[in-house]
Amino acid sequence: MSKLARSVIVAVTAAGAALALTVPAAAGHPQRPKPTVVLVHGAWADASGWDKVTSRLQHDGYTVLAAPDPLRGLSGDAAYLAAFLQQRTTGPVILVGHSYGGAVISNAALSDPDVTALVYVNAFVPDQGESVLGLQSGGDPAALFDVVQYPGAPAGDAELYIKTAVYPQVFAADLPAATAATMAAAQRPVTLSALLEPSGPVAWKALPSWYVLGTADNILPPALQQQMADRAGSRVTKVKAAHLSMVSRPDVVTTVIESAARATT
Repeated sequence: MSKLARSVIVAVTAAGAALALTVPAAAGHPQRPKPTVVLVHGAWADASGWDKVTSRLQHDGYTVLAAPDPLRGLSGDAAYLAAFLQQRTTGPVILVGHSYGGAVISNAALSDPDVTALVYVNAFVPDQGESVLGLQSGGDPAALFDVVQYPGAPAGDAELYIKTAVYPQVFAADLPAATAATMAAAQRPVTLSALLEPSGPVAWKALPSWYVLGTADNILPPALQQQMADRAGSRVTKVKAAHLSMVSRPDVVTTVIESAARATT
């Protein structure tokens, strides 16, 4: 081989090595960061209801925050969540709400431009001016709730607990009896005023949404869930589950959340 040929080969090899060092192998396919998933519980539950969903999302590489919901008033709860989002998250956010938490995320999401999608799980999805109790009709409140007066309550307000004896049937019908009993004992009350307060402007008119619809829900009728989801233009996934579908069917709920994340971030 001539000296000229050897020189050309050396030069080409050196140039290729230099290019490999300066151009990342995946430059054509940059990895987008996964969004933060913020989970918002509803009334008569707490953030621990999201435990199974949280562990699955974390396993799949998502940052997850299970936000506390004060359950004191819809506008105040939404303001609390808005502050939580602004101070505890950076980058894109998928906002997930269960039951009354659906009304809270609908009111809070517009405060943070980083929220890219809403996911409702057996949730109330009010329009502006509607209340949770206004959407829910029928039933005997006296047979369902224990009413507890709390210090400093506005006139006519009180905390509502689901009666321990009926909690498993209406709230946790597809969970083991021991689990339902434990959740009934630890339930967080909601104020009557929170359930009666009209919704402010709602984010589902501006953001894409997904809805997990529990077809065996004994507290939020499946027909009402379908009506609210259709009105919001949500992509609906039906699951044979009672009201706490994130506890009884965390696999389905996780899949829907991740679908929303992939579609919007």
